Amino acid sequence: MHKAGFVNIIGNPNVGKSTLMNAFVGEKLSIITSKAQTTRHRILGIVNGDDFQMILSDTPGIIKPAYELQESMMDFVKSAFDDADVLIYMVEIGEQELKDEAFFRKITNSKIPVLLLLNKIDTSNQEELENQVQLWTSKVPNAEIYPISALQGFNVKEVFNRIIELLPQSPPYYPKDQLTDKPERFFVNETIREKILIHYKKEIPYAVEIDTEEFFEEEEIIRMRSVIMVERETQKGIIIGHKGAALKRVGVEARQDLEKFFGKQVHLELYVKVNKNWRSDQKQLKRFGYNQK
Repeated sequence: MHKAGFVNIIGNPNVGKSTLMNAFVGEKLSIITSKAQTTRHRILGIVNGDDFQMILSDTPGIIKPAYELQESMMDFVKSAFDDADVLIYMVEIGEQELKDEAFFRKITNSKIPVLLLLNKIDTSNQEELENQVQLWTSKVPNAEIYPISALQGFNVKEVFNRIIELLPQSPPYYPKDQLTDKPERFFVNETIREKILIHYKKEIPYAVEIDTEEFFEEEEIIRMRSVIMVERETQKGIIIGHKGAALKRVGVEARQDLEKFFGKQVHLELYVKVNKNWRSDQKQLKRFGYNQK
């Protein structure tokens, strides 16, 4: 008997969805930073066992959209309800509600199994934890509640095993050696974007998109050429930094991570270009993989 199904993870920004997915997959597929809106796309991570295939879906954190890019990000979240066999709703200690009432109603009215994961319990105490479990039991009575720490790995294996139990009987959807649905260039882009999220402040990380224009794999080395798109000339100067030092740091750190990810030497060239108001331009958003309606 073989089981296979889609396990879709939703929640507010910064709740630890990407950390959980990476823990399940055993690879760093989703970027993790302390900033909100780190995940922009819906990313699939595929976990294969002898008798199961778990297709995990990490979606952007739920927000009230302020511009076209964020509208598109929320479309990815909506799509996560369409094909889920198991729904994971992640909250963290101290949270009281989901930022979107309509999404919350979909969760509480869901006909598929819902696992509510109460994350970051390593930052809490027993009394607070018990109060939170009580609160979420009353708010989402159709959910199974699991206190976890995605970062510390507490209860993660138990949740993983429970998901396998809930998967429907089905042949695999993807080849058994496939790890994700995204192409290699996507992970190059995301790795560079992660470094920008870590090292730059205010609006800069949110005004940035990465486009890997060249990706040539040779026997000993992969050669990449990536362009960092910003919206204004002033942002370009900040990304490059004094005598190019800031851009060099991004390039060095991204290359180190990419060498681990691909398991071979990487040569990475980085350039910065101004692409005015790309976040509000339908044509540009489509080019970068958003607006997939």
